[in-house]
Amino acid sequence: MIHAAPGGDFWLCLKEIFALRSDVVMMSLLVYSFSLGLAMEATGTSTAVNNAGIAFVDEDRSSLSRALASVFLPPEFQAVVFINATMVDPAMDADRFLFVVGVPPNFEANLRARRGPELQLLIDATAMQQAGIGASYIQNLLADEVSRFARRHDLGAAPQIDLIIRSAFNPNRDTVQFQGVIALINTITTLTVILTGAALMREREHGTIEHLLVMPLSALDIAIAKIWANGLVVLLASTLAMVIVVEGLLQIEIAGSRLLFFLGTVLYLFTATALGIFLATIARSMAQFALLFILAIIPLQMLSGGDTPVENQPDSADLDPGPAHPTLHHLKPSDPLQRCDTRECLAQLRCRRPAWAAASDRQPAAIPTLHRNGSLGLFLTINEGSSQCMQRL
Repeated sequence: MIHAAPGGDFWLCLKEIFALRSDVVMMSLLVYSFSLGLAMEATGTSTAVNNAGIAFVDEDRSSLSRALASVFLPPEFQAVVFINATMVDPAMDADRFLFVVGVPPNFEANLRARRGPELQLLIDATAMQQAGIGASYIQNLLADEVSRFARRHDLGAAPQIDLIIRSAFNPNRDTVQFQGVIALINTITTLTVILTGAALMREREHGTIEHLLVMPLSALDIAIAKIWANGLVVLLASTLAMVIVVEGLLQIEIAGSRLLFFLGTVLYLFTATALGIFLATIARSMAQFALLFILAIIPLQMLSGGDTPVENQPDSADLDPGPAHPTLHHLKPSDPLQRCDTRECLAQLRCRRPAWAAASDRQPAAIPTLHRNGSLGLFLTINEGSSQCMQRL
């Protein structure tokens, strides 16, 4: 029976670290993934309007139209550009503006006379995500401003319900604040599986795995050495990425315990490295390992709850109660890093009747929105101030 030499596991771990250091491709991938790749993943996808070009056609030239033009502020929108009606189509065809708001003549006068005036919003739908999100945002802003004007001049009924939402963490609801930690977790999963599996595949392709097997080492010693070595490298890289990239470059405020997060990462690394060894064991070449990695990593990340909440997934995909989904359990210690406690957040919601609310049969002005495809949507605001509670008519 072959027994492992004393201290053999340590020197084998050291050998794995030196082998990784000499692999230029893997080291480049490691540095890129935990630096530039992490920042790009966190900032590349946004669910908020950012720096959208907007133009304003003011044919009314009233105090109300000037107030409507002043509601579009950076960083959501660029500086408002005032253009003539004849310049709208050429400007949008040239991709100068994503949104164009048109105020017809006598808009304020018709509103005061309760004739139901209309506003026009033209949208360049080629930028689908920004167009869809921005349309609702602009409808909110315009409806809110018209509603305030109507109340000041006693032209509409005061809203009966005032919904005030305050975010205890990330008050501006910046998507980077949420995507940064999720991107870090995805990078940890990806790099751990790749580094561990590539280390074993490199041994097989170079023919050194047979040399290790004839040494006074067991197969368990070889596997543990690869797990410890690659897991330690990923843990150190993720720690530096958390401090330098997430907190430094992206300026994400960490609200929870970093120690708890990294303790959970240490436990999770055993699962991710074991998955890499398993895939490398059944693969015949590095190309097969890459294909198996794609098949394994996509379900792990899609069903982990990082991209879509677990509650929104089908019952067959909900693995929350069981131990079959390690990435989902790794996300749980990261929840306090991104958002406040659920009860604390719900305590910030207030739905109250304002003191100025009074019963009246008159209704605030509706804001029609005409898209470039000709569809018409009507929205009626029932909010005050910065509240955003909309009711579709």
